[in-house]
Amino acid sequence: MFSTNKKDKNMEEITSSQNIVAQGTKITGDFVSEGDFRIDGTVEGNIKTSGKVVVGKSGFIKGTLQGTDAHFEGKFSGKLNLTGMLTLKSSANIEGEVLVSKLSVEPGANFNVTCSMKGMVKEINKGGQRQETGKTA
Repeated sequence: MFSTNKKDKNMEEITSSQNIVAQGTKITGDFVSEGDFRIDGTVEGNIKTSGKVVVGKSGFIKGTLQGTDAHFEGKFSGKLNLTGMLTLKSSANIEGEVLVSKLSVEPGANFNVTCSMKGMVKEINKGGQRQETGKTA
């Protein structure tokens, strides 16, 4: 009567998975994942994910981070390329190059970067209707 589609179950597991690098752990290398990351340890290398990356107060990434959204309380040094939002808490320390669509910075955060913002710019066409176009700011 009830059937389970194995493909749907596997997709659900992939999208709900979270990779954790615990405090006191140091990992060197490149990572590719469709799931989210929580980093409380140290990662030296490149991370590419379509998920969200959360870096706790004791977390540190040295290298390249390419993804959708990132939330930093810890440290980052390198190149950061996000298609979504970068959120920096007051304890965050970010250095390097940053390319984001949206940026949120709490007072006290250290943000020493070359930053470019990309995203949707609303233009008004002749008909009075708004039209969105992708432009780099």
